[in-house]
Amino acid sequence: MARYGKRDVARLMRDERIIRSGAKVRSAITNAKAWCEVMHRGGRHAFRDLVWEPTGHAVKVRRPRRRADVLAESPESRALSRRLKAEGFSFCGPVICHAYMQAVGSVNEHLVSCFRHEPVRALARRQGLLD
Repeated sequence: MARYGKRDVARLMRDERIIRSGAKVRSAITNAKAWCEVMHRGGRHAFRDLVWEPTGHAVKVRRPRRRADVLAESPESRALSRRLKAEGFSFCGPVICHAYMQAVGSVNEHLVSCFRHEPVRALARRQGLLD
């Protein structure tokens, strides 16, 4: 994808299976290029390390009791967003970064009442990743 050009963008803009936003398609290509650059410069774990850096390479465990307590963004996601943008990534604001951090497990923001909160916390503890 990092090698995609104008023809590829035009093809993707006709593809009904994807969101056909020119800005998002170009962003995906830009991000692929930025990812390749990060990996080329930093080695096998470069992107992983970049993503985990804002949490100090540990899982941030929050204990929200209500859905209203779940954050849309955090200081860590704002830091990741700034870093990604500095590396040439786009469409990576703090809200998107926070959702990504939740998805990869660097932030455990399951409600305390959620059946997954404690198992996810225990997994992080066993792996030595708790903050």
